[in-house]
Amino acid sequence: MKTESTSHGYSKDKEQIQKRLRRVEGQVRGIQGMVESDRYCIDVVTQITAIQAALDKVALVLLEDHTEHCVVGASPDIQAERTEELMGAVRRLVKR
Repeated sequence: MKTESTSHGYSKDKEQIQKRLRRVEGQVRGIQGMVESDRYCIDVVTQITAIQAALDKVALVLLEDHTEHCVVGASPDIQAERTEELMGAVRRLVKR
């Protein structure tokens, strides 16, 4: 009986993902400051759009790594389940 690896597919990109998320965190703090200082609404929305794009990039890296590691690399008996799980995540991502 095969056992699944305990590491996650994104392990190879973990540093890059963390760097992107720290940048997003800084952007969110920047938006808090913009609201605090009563900045123009469109400028705030523009920054929110940039954050959403950055998070989408993180999600795509995670989905790519998940596809390679957890779907393609999965044992045949769970590939269909993992594929459906992946497609559910993709549907949620593009739905918003």
